Amino acid sequence: MLRFFASRLFQALILALVMSMIVFAGVFAIGNPVDILVSPDCNQLCREEAARILGLDLPLHRQYLHFLGQALAGDLGRSFAFGTPALALIVERMPATLELAITAMTIALALGLPLGIWAGMRPNSLAGRGIMAGSILGFSLPSFWVGLMLILVFAVNLGLLPSTGRGEVGEILGIRTSLATADGWAHVILPAVNLALFDLALVIRLTRSSLQEALLQDYIKFARAKGLSEARVILVHALRNILIPLVTVVGLEFGGIIAFAVVTESIFAWPGMGKLIVDSIGVLDRPVIVAYLMVTVFLFIVINLVVDLLYCWIDPRVRLGAGQA
Repeated sequence: MLRFFASRLFQALILALVMSMIVFAGVFAIGNPVDILVSPDCNQLCREEAARILGLDLPLHRQYLHFLGQALAGDLGRSFAFGTPALALIVERMPATLELAITAMTIALALGLPLGIWAGMRPNSLAGRGIMAGSILGFSLPSFWVGLMLILVFAVNLGLLPSTGRGEVGEILGIRTSLATADGWAHVILPAVNLALFDLALVIRLTRSSLQEALLQDYIKFARAKGLSEARVILVHALRNILIPLVTVVGLEFGGIIAFAVVTESIFAWPGMGKLIVDSIGVLDRPVIVAYLMVTVFLFIVINLVVDLLYCWIDPRVRLGAGQA
């Protein structure tokens, strides 16, 4: 177990280092933040002074080494645009993104699992074919178009739900979240549904294909031969064995929702990390962009670790240290 965590920590450090270098070089290559942050009427001396204050007068490698030294001390720099610590901005926006991602993934699992099981048990039925056809739409329709249609139908035409913002915030077990209030739920439904459609389609198709493969296995035939009910065969024996590939995909997709909910957050003006990174890219706010990347890498590492631990709980034959001793 200790070697497993040490290996993951080493991988995390290497990944964070490589990604920070890539982003630093990428942001440096596409423009100078001073051109955006400083007034066009500012003279050359003013521009040079602004560059010196922001640390942009140094060569790229010295800027990066300075950032790396600060990062090792827990400081990811100060935002050029807001003048506050970049990490604090990310952490401030993170709860909004997390509650949107959790709601979207909950919708995908709550609907995708039963629909996928139904389609897997009755693949040739009208309902089964309809479910699979609907899943194709979930893959095919672009999220920005779906988001606009949701706003047009439910916010503009029907007036049932608000189209933008996070809504009123309350507390659950001391945690401030919009999921604690009715107004917050009203605001989160549309962006969460928009964000969940792709993952809903993915869960349906993965559950269906995994179930159909599992039903052909000998342990399922043996369970049926013992006289167990079909519900017990499916929900206890088959479902437990199809959860491992499902957990893998859901874990990665959950990280993807957190990291790349940019389009949905922009359409619905959701005040999360995705909206912040879009605004930061617009002004080349390098500290915020790099801090966002570091937080995203950390979240992916934590999610992958949780997935590995879930493997052991779902299937006791899996051991974290297998093959490493």
